[in-house]
Amino acid sequence: MKRILVIDDEPQIRRFLQIALEAEKYQVLLADNGQTGLNLAALETPDLIVLDLGLPDISGLDLLADIRQWSQTPIIILSVQNQEPQKVKALDLGANDYLTKPFGVQELLARIRNALRHSERQELEVNGPGRVLLTLGNLKLDRQARTLHKEDLPVKLTKTEFNFLELLMEHQGTVLTHPHILRKLWGPEFINETHYLQVYVSQLRKKIEVDPTQPQLLMTEPGIGYRLG
Repeated sequence: MKRILVIDDEPQIRRFLQIALEAEKYQVLLADNGQTGLNLAALETPDLIVLDLGLPDISGLDLLADIRQWSQTPIIILSVQNQEPQKVKALDLGANDYLTKPFGVQELLARIRNALRHSERQELEVNGPGRVLLTLGNLKLDRQARTLHKEDLPVKLTKTEFNFLELLMEHQGTVLTHPHILRKLWGPEFINETHYLQVYVSQLRKKIEVDPTQPQLLMTEPGIGYRLG
């Protein structure tokens, strides 16, 4: 049974989520403030955390940053704040996903399933001495040989395409913001050059998607960034 920690100061939201999650056979841990949530995250090692940003004692963003110093547990943000800068900041700090209140319970459950599924996939497959593969569906990326295979057939990538895809595969199911990707691939002086990403995303989709015009793997989060899987 997967354990989900809900950190939210609104009693009605905690109760609503507890009922919805337990109906899906999740074990639910509840915290009504940041310090209690931090303690439960450390002591109970939940499989996923649902975190409200508006906490009474600790900034939700500060709590997110704190947890990310020692844990890669998937974190889904809930917030009444729907401004793009707030979403970008939370995702840059390591959140896996972001939902704005009010939200639909089915959408939340789908995002939880997605985050848990990708968390399980992040266990790296070791194939032979020193050879590490990252996998997603029929894609296998060999980090040592710097090759990509799709359905066991080689796919030719440029150096930048490989680095971009490797970064996305390392964080499957997580939204990576434009500044984060640009900083990682080109350096901090390029964080505003989002047109670079549009070009490389288009090229990668032609190589990894069944239909590049209807992507199923490399997804766009409008105005924010990209998600693989």
